[in-house]
Amino acid sequence: MIAEFLLAFIPIFVAVDPLGVLPIFVALTDGLKPEKKRKILWQSLLTATALGLGFIFLGKAIFRFLGISIGDFMVAGGAILFCIAIVDLVNTDKQHRLSGEDLGVVPIGTPLIVGPGVLTTSLIIIDQHGMVLTIVAVLANILLVGLVFLFSEKIIRLLGDSGAKAFSKVTTLLLAAIAVMMIRKGVVEILAMTVK
Repeated sequence: MIAEFLLAFIPIFVAVDPLGVLPIFVALTDGLKPEKKRKILWQSLLTATALGLGFIFLGKAIFRFLGISIGDFMVAGGAILFCIAIVDLVNTDKQHRLSGEDLGVVPIGTPLIVGPGVLTTSLIIIDQHGMVLTIVAVLANILLVGLVFLFSEKIIRLLGDSGAKAFSKVTTLLLAAIAVMMIRKGVVEILAMTVK
């Protein structure tokens, strides 16, 4: 059971990349009062949870309506993940200062915490490990992001800016590898459907 949970948890962890988005969260909330930071933190977690769970429950129904197979989505999602990983690897400065009341919704809640990578990975994990484990894995990752953001200043001091960036690059490489795996499995599934 624990091994199966980890198989569901780890790909979503890699897609979320809590330490990778940490420097962006710190940059976006730099100079804000503690109350404002807490408000943005809760706003981002609620947005990520609503979007993640909504997509888990409605994603497949949307697919059926549009006539998209899971193989199609795996190839498309893998391609998007691979592009995100490549951009992330070559982009040395992804910190953008934004302001506004909805900072916790966009860009922190989505696409930073729950973006295309998490949505794509979630649908694939549903097929591999079931709905319950996928929901638990998504919620566990969102909770982990919340803890990372809550202790953001201490973690940044501990890791250092370069340490956080190095960890982010390693998880981005894993994301690229997962993207290639998704494309491979998607192609196999499409070919299997064609042969039937």
